[in-house]
Amino acid sequence: QWHLEESGGASVEAGGSLRLSCAISGKQYSTYCMGWFRQIPGKERKEREAVALIDSDGRLTYADSVKGRFTISVSQNPNPSTMYLQMGSLKPEDTAVYYCTAEYLRLCSPTLISGNGREFVTWGQGTQVSVSS
Repeated sequence: QWHLEESGGASVEAGGSLRLSCAISGKQYSTYCMGWFRQIPGKERKEREAVALIDSDGRLTYADSVKGRFTISVSQNPNPSTMYLQMGSLKPEDTAVYYCTAEYLRLCSPTLISGNGREFVTWGQGTQVSVSS
């Protein structure tokens, strides 16, 4: 099994930038699908929304709401050790708890970016991002 732990959440003003990190440990495989999701506090788990996905084929997928502002990446040594989410031009509507997730032995399906991540089993504990206007 693998373990995920997010960090980097903070309170920033609109227009600012943040970089979230997700430390990945435990047993891994060369084929994977990983990503970032976010959930507004008070909303139900089923309302969690995908932000960005990356897989071992190098495919990057972004939610329309963050395209051009957020960048997902993975550092590998040789397996993924840390996943990042570089966030720029932040808006108040980006305020949420951000979660990282990963599954192995499969690539990302194109439909995952439209979902709430119910296909993923392993998650980090989340990191809070607050953007003030």
